[in-house]
Amino acid sequence: GGRGGLLADRGGGGAAPAAREGGDAGVAGGRRLDRLPPPGPAPDPPRHALLRPAPLLRRLPLPAPIIRLGRPRPAVAGGGLHAAPLRDPGRRRPRPGAPAREQAISGCRVVVLDLDETLVSAYESSGLPPIVRTQAVEAGLHCFDMECISTDKDVEGKQKVNHVTVFERPGLHEFLQKTSEFADLILFTAGLEGYARPLVDIIDAHNRFKLRLYRPSTVTTEYREHVKDLSCLSKDFSRIVIVDNNPFSFIVQPLNGIPCVPFSAGQHSDDQLMEVIFPLLKHLSVQRDVRPALYERFHMPEWFQKHGIPRTDQAL
Repeated sequence: GGRGGLLADRGGGGAAPAAREGGDAGVAGGRRLDRLPPPGPAPDPPRHALLRPAPLLRRLPLPAPIIRLGRPRPAVAGGGLHAAPLRDPGRRRPRPGAPAREQAISGCRVVVLDLDETLVSAYESSGLPPIVRTQAVEAGLHCFDMECISTDKDVEGKQKVNHVTVFERPGLHEFLQKTSEFADLILFTAGLEGYARPLVDIIDAHNRFKLRLYRPSTVTTEYREHVKDLSCLSKDFSRIVIVDNNPFSFIVQPLNGIPCVPFSAGQHSDDQLMEVIFPLLKHLSVQRDVRPALYERFHMPEWFQKHGIPRTDQAL
């Protein structure tokens, strides 16, 4: 998802996205995960070719994984293919009122989905130029307006209500419906619940998400805040993937991440969900272990290393 506080301006031109993921609340309510090496440079993720897998996935047939279980793995310069040691999620004390996570994991595969810039793109309504909405709707994008609770308070001490315009990524409902036929869907956003809950209530009217996780379920590492540690969901990392436009969200389990192209209201012809991501998820659903196939496709450990994050200790 995006970065910055709720309804914060990213500093770029045009409308200010309702940047839900990271920022104004700091790490309050999130879990700390201080088990990675000392920090190095932590640049913002560039528009790297790795983040744009669409041409590769669209034009080439989905290959069988080259690295197979039980066979020697190729040597990788700079060390082995590793990830951080896993903690037993059963030892974590759930937040009051939090749903039982173990009830969410029942299917043959688990697909964890980010919200902002992955499934939708949201903007503060007052900062959205009318022409942006008009052009998007004329091009066929579906959008809706909603109210959400802000972390800010007015002069009387009451919480402010923000007005947000949300654009759905093309193919969203078909994607959720078809993916839920072979996988358990988990919504994991670094956004605040006051914003994300009413939004997901709208886009998931059929309750296809078995579980929803918000910012307090994220962790803080030596390198990034609001990281999505999948060990809170499953001990079996051969059967779980996370789809997120921000690859730094899955630095703890780099072999389980699928980086996708960020979605915005200006991408009228976007076809990532059904033409790119869904075929890959379908392919992964028949693999004994998703990690070899994802490593062969994205090489995320090397990508993180290029951006100042050393390899960690998670072997396949």
